[in-house]
Amino acid sequence: MTTTMAQSCQAKTFDHLKGLDGISQSQLDAHYALYKGYVTNVTKLFENLEKLETGSQEWNEVKRRFGFEVNGVVLHELYFTNMKPNGGSIPQGSKLAQLIKEQYGSYDQWEADFKTTGKMRGIGWVITYQCPCTGKLINCWVSDHENGHPAGFKPILVMDVWEHAFTVDYKPTEKGNYIDAFFKNINWEEVESRLS
Repeated sequence: MTTTMAQSCQAKTFDHLKGLDGISQSQLDAHYALYKGYVTNVTKLFENLEKLETGSQEWNEVKRRFGFEVNGVVLHELYFTNMKPNGGSIPQGSKLAQLIKEQYGSYDQWEADFKTTGKMRGIGWVITYQCPCTGKLINCWVSDHENGHPAGFKPILVMDVWEHAFTVDYKPTEKGNYIDAFFKNINWEEVESRLS
């Protein structure tokens, strides 16, 4: 089983992202290289688990690292696929727009909540999740890749706010400018397709 999983972890391409507004190709190329590193590390983790003695100190450390590397792949893939050039505004009357309005009062209030979460100090991710029990949406901060995910909640919109996501184009103190650029490029159709 682990061999099959190791062989199936391959880097995806995201050629559809050429021409993003406010996020340069140089920034994307640097980010892709980092993403590919996570893919390589996931494959190595699976290979190492097959070779190491169960319960050994080395095996334990591979197990501890597993969530970080795997989520590094998954979150980057969600991030890259929920963007496209000329993303535009959220389609009015869409299921997603209605959910946001019902829960946050307006799209603007939801956007302000999401952006403010992204501007918090630190590195991590901002993710709009959908609760599996209520269907409600909530914006969450996720530290690293594996810390802070509400168990069972479904990622709907994913934004990388690690410095590697924006420091080719923006200074570390200009995270807000990057967040504004991210919003110009949201692929709302993809985001809505993730709703339950």
